[in-house]
Parts: sequence; C-alpha cells; structure tokens
Amino acid sequence: MTSPYRAVLGPAFDELHPRLRAYFDAIPSGSTGRGRGVFDTVGTPRRWLWPVLALFAPAHVMFPVWQRDVPFTVENVPVVSADGGPAVRAVRRFELRGRTLEMRDEIGVEGALVVDRLGSPAVVEAWFAARVTDGALRLVSRRVAVRVGRRRLTIPRRLAPVVALTERYDDAREAQVVSIVVRVPLIGRVYQYAGAFRYGITRGSE
Repeated sequence: MTSPYRAVLGPAFDELHPRLRAYFDAIPSGSTGRGRGVFDTVGTPRRWLWPVLALFAPAHVMFPVWQRDVPFTVENVPVVSADGGPAVRAVRRFELRGRTLEMRDEIGVEGALVVDRLGSPAVVEAWFAARVTDGALRLVSRRVAVRVGRRRLTIPRRLAPVVALTERYDDAREAQVVSIVVRVPLIGRVYQYAGAFRYGITRGSE
C-alpha cells in the first residue's frame, strides 16, 4: 500500500530529500517508524489562549503550555483508514517538565489533499495542500473542521485557523527538522512546535 504523501504528491514525491522520502513513504506492514529529538519550542507564550487550548488537551490534540527544549518521541504505524485508503497513525510524546503528554493523529488522503484527523477520538480534521520545495515538504491547510458528537462542523474559511508545516532534512546536523505553526485570522500565531529529530524504521516491537 502506498503512503498518503506519495498518493497526494505523485511524481513530486521523488523530489523530496532522500531521508524525507524514507520518512514519508509507506511503512512496511508489521513495522514501526520511530524518532527521537528535541523541540525548541512547544505551545504558545500567550497565556490568555491557554483556556481554549485546554479544551483540546484531553483528546490529545494541543496543550496549554509554553516550554523550550522539550524532548520528544514519535511513533508511526501504517493503518487502513475508515474509507479503505492508506493512512498513518502517529503518537508524539512530549516530555514536558513534570509530565509527559501525547499528541495523537491519523493522516490519510481525501482527493488531492492530505487529511489529518487529530485526537483520540478524532475531534479536529484538517485538509492540506502539499508541495515539495528544495527537497522539503510544505503543507498548508485548506479547510478545518471540528467534530461535535457525530457531526462534523466545517469552520468558515474567514475564521478558520491556518496550519502550516515545513519538514526538511539538515545534512549538517544529520537530523530531520520540523516546524508547525497554527495561525488564526485577526489573532495571529496561537500554537506552534518546532525542533529536530532522528528517525528510523524498526520491525515489529523492536
């Protein structure tokens, strides 16, 4: 089964840095992708936003924090999405001061877009346009929805947060560098995490 990223990018997938191709390509059945690194920053220093972010913490989406130099791990496993398409289920563990918190999501495909279902159970969905620039992957959200019970409510575009991800490989550091920024119209940046990590594929539960 192909990966969601290869399915969306098509021939442009091969323009990714070789180490990013290994990260974003399909994970063999029975294997797990594992990474470990440090986020330079996690969260937002704008404390007045924390009560809103706290609403998403129980579902493992975002956290009301602002911390630097946060160790983290990521585990990616291949799954089949509810609609039968290729997907990757990810768990990121943030080793915050005094506690460890998890962010959980499932990344799949919908048409020509990457779709990220965030939370366990999923409470936020975001659809991303993808492109490759100088060997790096760039994702920018085109639509965001929240789930309330069984209903999916799409946020009007003029109010919707814009999520931007850049993932590149730094040959000098021999590490993968990731940056995710969430911005809301009229407010600006409301959440972020950025840092570097090393990643590899392991068989089974190794």
